[in-house]
Amino acid sequence: MELFSLQTLLFISIFSLYLYRIFLHPKGPKPKSSTTTTGFKKYPLVGSLPEFLLNRHRFLDWTTAVLSRCPTNSAVFHRPGNVHGIITANPSNVEHMLKTHFENYPKGPRFITLLQDFLGRGIFNSDGDLWKVQRKTASYEFNTKSLRNFVIQTVSVEIQTRLIRILQDSARTNRVLDMQDVLERFAFDSICKVAFNVDPGCLGGDGTAGGEFMAAFDEAATLSAGRFMYALPYLYRIKKFFNVGSEIGLRNSISTVHDFADKIIRSRMEERAERKDEDLLSRFIGTEEDSPEFLRDIVISFILAGRDTTSSALSWFFWLLSSKPDVEKRILQELESIRVQYGKERGATYSFDELRRMHYMQAAISESLRLYPPVPVDTKLCQDGDVMPDGTVVGKGWFVTYHTYAMGRMEGIWGKDCYEFRPERWMENGTCRQESPFRFPVFHAGPRMCLGKDMAYIQMKSIVASVMERFVIDVQDKDTCPEHLLSLTLRMKGGLPVKVKERCVDWIN
Repeated sequence: MELFSLQTLLFISIFSLYLYRIFLHPKGPKPKSSTTTTGFKKYPLVGSLPEFLLNRHRFLDWTTAVLSRCPTNSAVFHRPGNVHGIITANPSNVEHMLKTHFENYPKGPRFITLLQDFLGRGIFNSDGDLWKVQRKTASYEFNTKSLRNFVIQTVSVEIQTRLIRILQDSARTNRVLDMQDVLERFAFDSICKVAFNVDPGCLGGDGTAGGEFMAAFDEAATLSAGRFMYALPYLYRIKKFFNVGSEIGLRNSISTVHDFADKIIRSRMEERAERKDEDLLSRFIGTEEDSPEFLRDIVISFILAGRDTTSSALSWFFWLLSSKPDVEKRILQELESIRVQYGKERGATYSFDELRRMHYMQAAISESLRLYPPVPVDTKLCQDGDVMPDGTVVGKGWFVTYHTYAMGRMEGIWGKDCYEFRPERWMENGTCRQESPFRFPVFHAGPRMCLGKDMAYIQMKSIVASVMERFVIDVQDKDTCPEHLLSLTLRMKGGLPVKVKERCVDWIN
């Protein structure tokens, strides 16, 4: 078996080399391209595979550049293995697939299968009745005032008892801190408290199991996303069958993730037998679909939604803010105005009403989300052949990907300064305006609109306010955009190294 696995690896290596030699560096004349001035370059038999192999390491920026040159900001994409579909950054198309013709654009079996080992049948990886059951159960809890208050309380305690202490220690010792890692640990502890009533203590440094889980979770997310980037779409199945290459790491990391999730479920079920609990997980215990495997998928989905998205958003926010002192000053002035209005001492946490009054901060966070959305692309399946509002024909069984990252960089949507970080574009009459979710689908749109949108803004604004009032976050390389890490969310490769300094008392001057 071991010899056969080595032979398989050798075959894969030789075949990959063959593709590289034939399509990227051919000895003879280059294949005649059927490309026009717009869209993805296409070659006979192999479609856009050569261009895909050359650019998959920079997939977001490559596809953004292609879509920006297309008159409708949509392009057909095809490569071997029956991978045929369109990628779009057109708001009309987004509304068409996410709302108007929602039933015709489910996740589809390809997307679900690629992520099933990791996400199982959770809300982000399910369709039809299974999705509806989870959506209905979760939406009940997300719409309660008690959850909102619990989120504010949980985040405030985590800020005061852990986050501030870590930043104070970093400022005192002048050591470099990975801000992305700190934010991920913060978000992980918070979502575990809110969703499962469990405190892993990951940010405080006393949660060994939580730290191991986070490392495994990151690896599982990255390797699962990597399945979408294979030259041949079913190559991962061969590697999985023989347990070779990246599939070894994926299997091991998923095992660690499952073990951690199973412990949470066992503890919650034992406690529930003794008393009634109202955390999010408890809502799913006792439903028709409450098998241990299903509950485990629920846990993983909540962690993915609550940890990876907000930590990604704030990491990019602090990087953008580091080169915009004018934006920083205006946020600080807004915070001071709220302090004076409510007669509160600096260092105290904010209430929900006070957080709602942080309009410019919300504009700055929204602007950061526009440029660096935590979920940069999302893919659906076209069940029946269709024609998009922009005239793009979509075949039956094609994938349709809406490109949120590219949409934030389209002049037709945001103007010629679309690459500039400018929170003022969100402000109208002193308040942060609401944008159409089809122009700004960071929180998805339509029936699958993100339930945790308000909770995410509460958490992000609480963190930003508490950190900025007390500290200056000095990003070590503010002039170089961090490299994207290809994962299920838009993370920074190598983290965000910063030095922390105590902010002077006269910071508004």
